Amino acid sequence: MSKQVLADVMIVDDHPMLRRGVVQLLQMDPQLKPVAECGSCTEALILAPQVQPDLILLDLNMPKQDGVETIRQLRNSGCDARIIIFTVSNDHADVFRALRAGADGYLLKDMEPEQLVESIKECVSGKQTFSPELMEVISKALRERERVSDTTIDELTDREKQVLRLIAEGQSNKMIAWELNIAEGTVKVHVKRLLSKLGMRSRVEAAVWVVENNFVL
Repeated sequence: MSKQVLADVMIVDDHPMLRRGVVQLLQMDPQLKPVAECGSCTEALILAPQVQPDLILLDLNMPKQDGVETIRQLRNSGCDARIIIFTVSNDHADVFRALRAGADGYLLKDMEPEQLVESIKECVSGKQTFSPELMEVISKALRERERVSDTTIDELTDREKQVLRLIAEGQSNKMIAWELNIAEGTVKVHVKRLLSKLGMRSRVEAAVWVVENNFVL
């Protein structure tokens, strides 16, 4: 029996050959299904709500609009797909901007194909996904974000605190739904609301905050 599809993936990059290469790579893994590819951020903003991918692999530097602004627009429109920046840039400022906009991962294009596949799977499962050489700067970026007050934490409902705890443990929405015996759609609503209350843009930021502050939920 073949393995169940773990994630539908959309690839956004302005280089056709790279898109095709990534699509072919993903097609070789039964757990990953490329459902869309596009060459511009404008097209991505149109396609994302139509195909509703589980994960978006997004180039950083593209004509007319960069990946960071695209992440902001996707998040503001309610897109809850996991988003990985896939780029040649290891510039610290780019890493900071991507994380603050709501990226769930940041990978460099010089990585091995097998590493890319495994990183995508890790990200879909709820884990942090970063190129190893960027971990120090990423940790710094997350530490430098604004601190969440105890008052804000108290505003979370008991259910939102449960969801936050499971996010910090690296669980995906599907796993959280199973653990709490609620619908996956309900989990998505809780995640969106708790991130809004905490003033955070991504699950990664929330998870790191919980761990760093030894927050007991």
